[in-house]
Amino acid sequence: MKKVVSLLLAVALVVTAGASLAGCSKEKGGITIAVPNDTTNETRALLLLEEQGYITLNEEAGITATVKDIAENPYEITFKEVEAAQLPNVRKDVDYAIINSNYAISAGLNPVEDSLAIEGSASAYTNILAVKEGNEETDKIKALVAALMSQQVADFIDGQYAGAVVSVVGTPGDGYDASVDYAALAGTKISVAASPAPHAEILKVAAEILAEKDITLDIIEYADYIQPNNVVESGEVDANYFQHTPYLVDFNNENGTHIVSAAEIHVEPLGIYGGKQDSLDAITKD
Repeated sequence: MKKVVSLLLAVALVVTAGASLAGCSKEKGGITIAVPNDTTNETRALLLLEEQGYITLNEEAGITATVKDIAENPYEITFKEVEAAQLPNVRKDVDYAIINSNYAISAGLNPVEDSLAIEGSASAYTNILAVKEGNEETDKIKALVAALMSQQVADFIDGQYAGAVVSVVGTPGDGYDASVDYAALAGTKISVAASPAPHAEILKVAAEILAEKDITLDIIEYADYIQPNNVVESGEVDANYFQHTPYLVDFNNENGTHIVSAAEIHVEPLGIYGGKQDSLDAITKD
């Protein structure tokens, strides 16, 4: 009988100890954050976390920093590198996800209202209209640039996105370029590869401007960051509108492509969004 009692007491002590440990602080490295896996946007994500005081990057990492360049990770955060377009989908499986505004908007998130932290100045990451090198001065591209740099587009961006997307066009025009022979372009089509939001939405405003001159803007939506550059490089599509200059430079270097910026249109800040957590306090909580 004494042996049975002793055994029961031992089991009770183990259960009590287990319960006590379960009630203690979160496990080290218990917080998981998903970040974009393309180099420049991963860097932006890590810089945002550094700005918030959660990590420190190696000083020499530059604009191509990855998780391997984290010098200090005091909260032992686990990082999950994910293709940018999939970040909204994996949000439910991680504590936080750092998402580009275009994909956040497409997923029904409002970057200003729903993000837990958001980039401040993102001028280095201005979104551009990009074309195959040598096509920048064609009438097709000049007509498209003028439409995108119009007051109509600037007003649409301001009204539609309320700070989640910001036009960088200094002095918007009327949508037309005086040097372009619009009569010669009448009846033609300009094709543009774009991400669904906000780029394709913005392009629809430009399409209305071009339609006034009997020019059709064919907007082809892509959900990734690779194909829009490939189809411009091959000549299949006239231009693309989805990326910022640091990403384009890195893409050209990695793939031997010859794509250049034709115009700077807007910036869209990258933000931290809650997944399993609804507050950033969980990162530092003991």
